Amino acid sequence: MSVHLPTILSAENIRRRQALIRPYLKKTPLLQSEKINALAGCKIYFKCENFQHTGSFKVRGAFSAALLLSEEERKKGLCTHSSGNHAQAIAKAAQLLACPAYIVMPENAPAFKQRATAELGAKIRFSPPTTAGREAALAAWQKETAAHFIHPYNDYEVILGQASCSLEILEELSDIDGILAPIGGGGLLSGALLSAHYFRPKLKVLGSEPLLVNDAYLSLAAGKIIENKRTDSLADGLRTTIRPKTFGVFQELLSEIICVEEEEIILALRLIWEQLKIVVEPSSAVPLAALLKHKARFKGQNWAIILSGGNIDLDHLPF
Repeated sequence: MSVHLPTILSAENIRRRQALIRPYLKKTPLLQSEKINALAGCKIYFKCENFQHTGSFKVRGAFSAALLLSEEERKKGLCTHSSGNHAQAIAKAAQLLACPAYIVMPENAPAFKQRATAELGAKIRFSPPTTAGREAALAAWQKETAAHFIHPYNDYEVILGQASCSLEILEELSDIDGILAPIGGGGLLSGALLSAHYFRPKLKVLGSEPLLVNDAYLSLAAGKIIENKRTDSLADGLRTTIRPKTFGVFQELLSEIICVEEEEIILALRLIWEQLKIVVEPSSAVPLAALLKHKARFKGQNWAIILSGGNIDLDHLPF
């Protein structure tokens, strides 16, 4: 089956964005746990984006988009809407590039993510917790400031930046059967799909998302974007809805999404904390929950799981 992707989403551009943003990133490690491997019946490499600047993969896309702006564009500032991780990433990029940051956050964004974004110097306004509510609030603020909008995921430059995460995995591991990534807006998974498509075509790439906010799963089945009707998943970074640019990549390259229950996310989260001895947020645990839910199909294989972030409210742990 032929694949039809926008010209900008090329192998050459993935390599170029990787080189562009590399000076601003940490090279995050790949960790293993013998106990988790034994429990899963396969070998798992955890790509630890929780160790990345601002505690998530989101800085990859933020810098990819921001560094391509002119000095005049940067002076007007950067703006976005985000529940927290992209907000911090844009605030960090603006801080390092010496320009203002204007962030719309949903009113149910965790308080500690609000504080972390403000501490990086960003100005914050709040909106209803729906995608439509975020977008309307940001449009009004952007009209006031003329700041450049960097979408959390519905932006090809952001997607190209996120692709660097999976490209690093492929550069380091030659023996993996596939990559599992969580789905919020779809930028991280889109990047993984593109990296595999161009640089390891036979590699499997699967998505995972909470059943409570499984818009990507429903959208693929329907052939059109289906909005989330609720936003109460523990995985706060995955509550948003995919948009046309990420959905387009999914339709061309994604074969399957595994949905998991909230209880399964909590069990996987605790397992990562206890066995890897690292702090991750609930969104990061969703891919492991998906793999453990279907252990038989992964038996004896080698998989990479992207731990998307480590920004969790320690005063409200789910276990």
